[in-house]
Amino acid sequence: MADTSLARSRNRRPAWWVVVGLVACGFVATACSDSPDPASGPVAVTVAAPPSTPATTATPVTSAAFRIGLVAPGAEDDRAWTQSMIDSLERLGTERDIDVDVAAGLVDADDAEEALRGFADGGHDLVIAHGVQFGRVVQDVADEYPDVAFASGTSSMAGANVFAYSAAAEQGGYVNGVIAAALTSSNLIGVVGPVPAGDARAYISGFRRGVTAEAAAAVVDVIYIDSFSDVRLASEAAQALVADGVDVLTGSGQMVTGAIGVAVDSGAPWFGTQSDQRELGPDVVVASQVYHWEVVLAPMVDRIATGSTGGEAFVATFANGGLGIEFNDGFGLDPAVRARADAVIDAIADGSLVVEPPT
Repeated sequence: MADTSLARSRNRRPAWWVVVGLVACGFVATACSDSPDPASGPVAVTVAAPPSTPATTATPVTSAAFRIGLVAPGAEDDRAWTQSMIDSLERLGTERDIDVDVAAGLVDADDAEEALRGFADGGHDLVIAHGVQFGRVVQDVADEYPDVAFASGTSSMAGANVFAYSAAAEQGGYVNGVIAAALTSSNLIGVVGPVPAGDARAYISGFRRGVTAEAAAAVVDVIYIDSFSDVRLASEAAQALVADGVDVLTGSGQMVTGAIGVAVDSGAPWFGTQSDQRELGPDVVVASQVYHWEVVLAPMVDRIATGSTGGEAFVATFANGGLGIEFNDGFGLDPAVRARADAVIDAIADGSLVVEPPT
């Protein structure tokens, strides 16, 4: 079937990092996490005021650590796009001395722009705009702050003071598709996507190719809901797919929690991407492609330390360790299917199997 659209109805320091409060300056307050379990590691979180926007009122903070400001659209624990960066920054903090400020839950580009300016005014060494929807605003803000280094993802368009980063999500999509083809009984596999752009488009393209390579008769039905954040629409799209006979599901974006709920209720195997999603469906999540953004962030930090502020694009792949597949041992995947998936991962990593990105 062709893709369809669902009409929209409406630090390391290792005390971790500072979380920017989102209840003032017009920010959308949708990113409140539960208190961390002290037994889970050094994650003592401090809540600070939002970054101020006007340059005349900002006071740069002196710090020996490398300071990173992150602007992201989802909640820090969304088990998807935003969490992929949060987890990666935590891993980066085991290798670099960093302080991280987070402005999360900014689904509106104007709010994101305000936060980007606040971090630039606040003396951050690297300001990350984590979302393809922020591509325009990060370029605009970067032009206003030529001495500040920015990072824009997913994007391949670097600028004088903008690093670009992306994930070859088609690679993990292909692996997930190979496994999905082995699990479907109906030969109908469903995908819930946000918009056909960025890593979501790449993931879905690779997933479709992986399915087709293993099961030519299988049909991959994709519904784009035209939203990265609408959990209800994602749930409705997944319900529609299951009603049409789909017996395996996947999706990309922070709104997929709604679709995973449908997978849990229907018993349909689920394949995740961006972050490890097994906790959302311990009995149905088969595997998740996980982004290791620290692989692309580390060289940015090193280049900034030597005076560079941008001009390069970085891609996370299996070969460089920027992508990985986390298998859920609780699902009970057939060992032969697991072995086939591992072989595909190795082939992609060593270049003997090339999964082309969508054009």
